[in-house]
Amino acid sequence: MVDALGIIETIGFTPAIQAADAAIKSANVKLAKWLKVGGGRVDIIIRGDVAAVKAAVEAGVQAASSVGGVVSELVIPRPSEKLVAKFPIDPIEKPVKKSAK
Repeated sequence: MVDALGIIETIGFTPAIQAADAAIKSANVKLAKWLKVGGGRVDIIIRGDVAAVKAAVEAGVQAASSVGGVVSELVIPRPSEKLVAKFPIDPIEKPVKKSAK
């Protein structure tokens, strides 16, 4: 089953970081990616189950609104497999630490 997709679009990088921080702290979601859209707009892409993504997007929008502008928000409960194949929405993996010898 494909995870839900949440997107928060802000005006400026600082509100985007504020949105991402609040979103991933508020629910069991993963930050998939952030994208510079152009014109000062930044998209934060979140993945997880539907309820968690909805809660995370709400928290992210509220947090970003306190420091800047939010252009739009979107939650797609079950994105199409075609969308998943064409859109960069895979969760960011944590870096693997190399063991010292």
